[in-house]
Amino acid sequence: MNKKTTYVTSSFIGDKKKIVENIYDCLESGMLTNEGVQVKKLEQELKEYLDVENISLFCNGTIALMTALKGLDLKGEVITTPFTFPATVHALEWLGINPVFCDIDADTMCIDPEKIETLITNKTSAILGVHVYGMPCDVIKIGKIATKHNLKVVYDAAHSFLTKINNKSIGLYGDVSMFSFHATKLFNTIEGGALIYNDKELTEQFYLLKNFGIKTPEEVVLSGINGKMNEIQAIVGLENLHSLEPEIQKRKELFDFYNSELSNINGIKLIDYPANTTPSFQYYPIRVEQAITNTSRDVIFEELKLQNILARKYFYPLCSNYPFYSNIQSAKKEFLPIANKISSEILCLPFYGSLEKDTANTICKVIKACCK
Repeated sequence: MNKKTTYVTSSFIGDKKKIVENIYDCLESGMLTNEGVQVKKLEQELKEYLDVENISLFCNGTIALMTALKGLDLKGEVITTPFTFPATVHALEWLGINPVFCDIDADTMCIDPEKIETLITNKTSAILGVHVYGMPCDVIKIGKIATKHNLKVVYDAAHSFLTKINNKSIGLYGDVSMFSFHATKLFNTIEGGALIYNDKELTEQFYLLKNFGIKTPEEVVLSGINGKMNEIQAIVGLENLHSLEPEIQKRKELFDFYNSELSNINGIKLIDYPANTTPSFQYYPIRVEQAITNTSRDVIFEELKLQNILARKYFYPLCSNYPFYSNIQSAKKEFLPIANKISSEILCLPFYGSLEKDTANTICKVIKACCK
């Protein structure tokens, strides 16, 4: 008999019976979309859960990010990281904004603020940082750079639903932060996303942009798209939010288990969150430093695969190495040495509450055996 396949993530779904019942009631009501009761309820509950004042819900995170960039009227060039999911950079390109790649910090794996200023020109309109694996960017340094050069700051916080700095939601830093509620995320609406922002005046702008620019039935005031979250997504989100705490606790336990098993292996580097940071418990990445250990990331990846365990080289390849971005001057490998190095070392291990203890043990044993 073939072994069950273990994937890098598994979608968390709350009370399925309640979800089905509520979806049925929604279908009976005939109100399926267009900022309905469920979307408004989820919006309010997320404000309370995250302790934020302004939030706008979307059909997915990519559309949310594009709306943030459009709503801030960004043009020209935006400095960003190559060490991210493709959607981050694609959102810029789709809006006609030129990405300028900045290398990453060797410890946090986020955009390196020490290298941002050398990339700023009179065409630069913003900095787009990514809180990679829920590890926060250096928001203080980036904020100071942005203020000095009169730039906007947008954060891709797709991995960072739970992340806090000094007990303050990561979404409250910068001008706008995008959260993803994709099915692979700890908190999900199957597909979905949100923008969190401090300037209340952006609320109407974001609403118009995600609703075709329609202000009233007889007024279209700007060029918008359809980015609205629907009622079915919101129903799933509400029940997932209500059921989230046990899942978080299970992930904390798995996080601690991996740490205890893998922390003393020569050449295996674990993510080290600052003391003032609350982890996101979204992914569990390790770095396999081939120069130190007797193996490589790819060897461990293949050995796990033999056990039907599918880890993920996340993020590999770098966005800057995609054929359609590689001709950009800032994408050259000599300008991004740390990002290219870490991209060849990184491996995200299966990480979710329902992961069986025996499987977690097998994962650790395979890694230890490879590093002997």
